[in-house]
Amino acid sequence: MPERIIEYQVPNAVSGARADKVFASAFKDVSRARLQKAFELNQVSFDGLIIDKRFKIKKGGLLKAVLKESEATQAPSGVDIPLNIIHEDASIIVVNKAPGMVTHPGSGTSEDTLVHALLHYCDGKLSSVGAPDRPGIVHRLDKETSGLIVVAKTDLAYHELVKAFSERLTEKRYLALLSKAPKLKSGSCKDPIGRHSMQRTKMAVQSNGKEAHTDWKCLELFGSMASMVECQIHTGRTHQIRVHMSHLGFPLLGDSGYGYKTGRFSELSIPRVCLHAQFLTIPHPETGEKMTFEAPIPDDLVSLIESMRTAFG
Repeated sequence: MPERIIEYQVPNAVSGARADKVFASAFKDVSRARLQKAFELNQVSFDGLIIDKRFKIKKGGLLKAVLKESEATQAPSGVDIPLNIIHEDASIIVVNKAPGMVTHPGSGTSEDTLVHALLHYCDGKLSSVGAPDRPGIVHRLDKETSGLIVVAKTDLAYHELVKAFSERLTEKRYLALLSKAPKLKSGSCKDPIGRHSMQRTKMAVQSNGKEAHTDWKCLELFGSMASMVECQIHTGRTHQIRVHMSHLGFPLLGDSGYGYKTGRFSELSIPRVCLHAQFLTIPHPETGEKMTFEAPIPDDLVSLIESMRTAFG
């Protein structure tokens, strides 16, 4: 049976927290049931010593668990959910994903993901390559991020799109609203990104992380308080724009996970993490033709932009 090994380096400053609660806090994507099973199978250790869930951690050390994976992930069923289709042909479908929609099923999700909607819309006719719960998915957008995502309808399209993304033959440009205003008109960030050492559901700039490259240019300043920028990503790291812009000192509006201070703009209604995948260029997987798609700025961000122009000039 496949396994997943998770490790957490517990800091020295601990106060006798139970092992199961420490794990639950560090790995929010892991269900309690899977952790419970690991404890029952004596697959959890602290500094090499097998422990049960009631074990209290009173010092720093390595907490480790071996999680048993199920033999097969159940394929989702189609659900009738409205979609904003930008383009469709026999090979691909390009969707303008709504904010708040999860791309594919996972721990804690329900039957309202983009995959569920696409399976209904396409009558199940999506590429079968890859994980059963992610048919046709070759890249993803965060739940709160709106905008363009391309999905493969055929196996050939899947393989060709994966190749295009890995060989950087695609172009992805995002609109981001930032807390604070850069003094420069444009710039680049090439700092590597890896899993956060303490908060495992987050990413961070890490010296030993993977290559990451984001170019940005300022489109509009809202006084000295906020700004609107276009970000082009040349790599596809998880949370890349959010991590890089926060690292540069300009966290995205609404992105409290990466440095935005909730309540900073009491006069504004910040609807979500303010990121929108506005432009996508890909080579068509069948013909090789270069295709560029655009998703208009969604209403919630349009309204916020207008409010910032009024409030900050």
